[in-house]
This record gives sequence, C-alpha cells and structure tokens, in this order.
Amino acid sequence: MSQFLIADDHPLFREALKGALLSRIEGLTVFESDNFDGTLAVLSEQEDLDLLLLDLHMPGNGDLYGLIRIREDYPSLPIAVVSGSEDLTIVSKVMGYGAMGFIPKASSSDDIAYAIEQILEGESWLPESIKDKVAAITVEDKELAQQVASLTPQQYKVLQYLHEGLLNKQIAYELNISEATVKAHITAIFRKLGVYNRTQAVLIASKLQLEPIEPSA
Repeated sequence: MSQFLIADDHPLFREALKGALLSRIEGLTVFESDNFDGTLAVLSEQEDLDLLLLDLHMPGNGDLYGLIRIREDYPSLPIAVVSGSEDLTIVSKVMGYGAMGFIPKASSSDDIAYAIEQILEGESWLPESIKDKVAAITVEDKELAQQVASLTPQQYKVLQYLHEGLLNKQIAYELNISEATVKAHITAIFRKLGVYNRTQAVLIASKLQLEPIEPSA
C-alpha cells in the first residue's frame, strides 16, 4: 500500500497523472492539492505519505521556497518535482535543494512510473537527456536555502510582496493583517536572512524566482 500526494494547480494534469499512477501501482492512494497552503495541510494530516509530486509554479509555492520549506519540515519525505521545463539551472537547484527527482510534464506514463519506482527505492532520477549535465549548487545557494528555510510561509509572502515593491500598508491590505504585524514580519525576515534593509532582502528573494514556464501538460 502506497500513498502519494500530487501538488499541482492544473486539474487536468493531476487527473491524468493520478490515472496513470493508479493503473500501474496496486493499492495506491492518491491525495491532491492545488496550492501551497493546501499542500501543507495534507502533509500535516497524512503522516504516512510515501512520495510528494510537486509543481514548482503552484500558487503560494513561491517558486523554490515551497521545495525548501517542505524539505526542511519533512526531511524524510521523498520529493519529485514535476515541471514543464528542463532548464538546467532550475534542475540543478531543485536537486541541490533536496528533490530526489525531476520529472518533465512531457514524460510518458511509462517514464513517470519508472522514475517514481526508482525514487521509492531510494535512488535519484533525472531524464537521460540532462542526467550528466546537472551541476552541484554553490555554497552560496546552500546558505541561501538554510536562510530561507527559517522563514514561515507568511513571512515568505511578505518577502514576495517586498520583492514586488509594495509598501507596508499595501502588504497589510493584501494579507488582511495590520501594518504593525507587517513591520514585525519584516523585522523577523531581516534577522533570519541576515540583512539590514529592503534592498538586501529583495536581492535574496530574486535568487529564488523562476522564469514563468508554460505548462506542457
């Protein structure tokens, strides 16, 4: 008996992936989520998950933040990133930040099933076309991941809004919280990231952003 969580905001892709997996893995239970908060809720409720299939661009995920945060909170949970891109920089960071596999959405059902089989056996998996091209992440990237992992999801939302150039009162409106709470979050963000102003915080946030990727499935 296995339990997977598919975290992706495209219902048709979730349905197709779920169908492909159920037809190949006997006794499989599949949970679904379509945003980061929902993913965290399922993770907290289901303690026996065997695999998380994670879309980087899911709402609330903050691109690489979602992977870093989940890896920090659930260090023993195998994570496979499922993406519409095979960009080597992204793949390298994904694997460096703790994913056990990177599965393009254009992969065949057989390739996806094989990738998952390898991951469940404790092996990492990458497409043959990029397997030998993925680079190790830098020391700077590792330090960045450690800093970002210390942020709560709410603090990371505030950091994203800082990156977008919003004022404190605008952030307060977007998150439906007081300006005092926003200021408290910003103080905590500066402390955790080891920075002293918004410009430095925004530079760190920029390093976690991914270019928009058109879904291939």
